[in-house]
Amino acid sequence: MRIEQELKLGFKDVLFRPKRSTLKSRSQVNLTREFTFKHSGRQWSGVPVIAANMDSVGTFDMATALAAHNVMTAVHKHYTVEQWADFVKQADANTLNKVMVSTGTSDRDFDKIQQILALSDELIFVCIDIANGYSEHLVEFVERVRAAFPDKVISAGNVVTGDMVEELILAGADIVKVGIGPGSVCTTRVKTGVGYPQLSAIIECADAAHGLGGRIIGDGGCACPGDVSKAFGGGADFVMLGGMLAAHTESGGELVEKDGKTFMKFYGMSSESAMAKHSGGVAKYRAAEGKTVVLPYRGSVENTIQDVLGGVRSTCTYVGAEHLKELTKRTTFIRVQEQENNVYGKE
Repeated sequence: MRIEQELKLGFKDVLFRPKRSTLKSRSQVNLTREFTFKHSGRQWSGVPVIAANMDSVGTFDMATALAAHNVMTAVHKHYTVEQWADFVKQADANTLNKVMVSTGTSDRDFDKIQQILALSDELIFVCIDIANGYSEHLVEFVERVRAAFPDKVISAGNVVTGDMVEELILAGADIVKVGIGPGSVCTTRVKTGVGYPQLSAIIECADAAHGLGGRIIGDGGCACPGDVSKAFGGGADFVMLGGMLAAHTESGGELVEKDGKTFMKFYGMSSESAMAKHSGGVAKYRAAEGKTVVLPYRGSVENTIQDVLGGVRSTCTYVGAEHLKELTKRTTFIRVQEQENNVYGKE
């Protein structure tokens, strides 16, 4: 047993220090990033925000809505091949270019991902997603998918330390998904005692990935637009959002009426609700590691995504970053013990 003494930080522990800026308006900020991915050699351009691959967030409707803003969606893995075929027929090239096809790591998952990717050459992103990215099985599956699809952009995770980021990139991942336990409906940290504060995880994993020419996704922990900016400031190439994009018309959650008001169910993908829906219940050998909540129904995602992107643009003006790529270079974080004045409650 050993103890690391260095303090690790979450988004609530820091604020940006403002810097002199020549920008006159948020409209001058360009949030588009252009990447050439390490293994696939693919070039891609877009706004690197991603709707999470949860079945009450990462839907086909969400993908269509967010693609209009050049924002990505990791579509959840529970759609059938037939449903994918219908979506591909209706979607334009820009939408398909902004979609990640999610998959687990079983032989059945491998067969399914082959069938889905065969539907269109415009489907270029694969998201290999398991809760514990430290399994050797994940590395083997990444190697298998890379061998089968040398020209696809492969994301794999989740992990929170630089050594595992390096191993996944060397195995064939272009992008590594970073985050264990920070999600709003994730209970991994209380059920297992395992986790890592998200900002420190991003900073350390970005350093490891960029040294090898790889990229990372900061997955989880964002509760407001300022947190999205902090993830980018810490070095994340992409930021994945779950709860912030839940409870919208496009989210696909179950609507619930209560006291004359409308709510939508939102749950973690390792929750009892998710396992009952997709796996017939919680297996006897494991515990559920997610919770189920009901959120006020928020209507179309349009206003929310505008708010998120507007907040990131505003951050950039405060530190003088005309392009999103410059944000991490212009970032100085200050440690704080307060974030906002809540005398009248949260917004």
